[in-house]
Amino acid sequence: MTKFEEFENIVAKLRSPEGCPWDREQTHSSLKKPCIEEAAEVICGINILKETGNPDNLKEELGDLLLQVVMHARIAEEEGYFTMDDVIQGIIDKMVRRHPHVFGEAVVSESGEVLTRWDEIKKWEKEGKEWTEAYLPEAFDEAKKLIDEAAERKGFV
Repeated sequence: MTKFEEFENIVAKLRSPEGCPWDREQTHSSLKKPCIEEAAEVICGINILKETGNPDNLKEELGDLLLQVVMHARIAEEEGYFTMDDVIQGIIDKMVRRHPHVFGEAVVSESGEVLTRWDEIKKWEKEGKEWTEAYLPEAFDEAKKLIDEAAERKGFV
């Protein structure tokens, strides 16, 4: 068993009837606040690494952010939407598709070309799903509000 599988089993146990009442109560919506806070704490860990050379905080915060991903995937699986394997397969497919210069025949000589092709491929992927962009401004506003609330709770405002 891999460490990732072990971790998935821990999250499944936490969400089980014999698990933790708090973990069982969580939903996609209730996890918005911890998800955005953990993402901010990853940024903090990156800054600490850059300033001090100490990777310990970044390692811890990446684990906390991974917990958010695994919890959301577990909840989605319980709801019959998708599994963690589906999430992983989706990102595998996307990375291969968006890197034809690595996994295909395309040739690029500089990172600017990579970004241009990435944007072209992303535009092609989003065809027929343009309506999802309409939700993005509200999501950014909500994320900003959640960050502001977290900063206030932690005494930084």
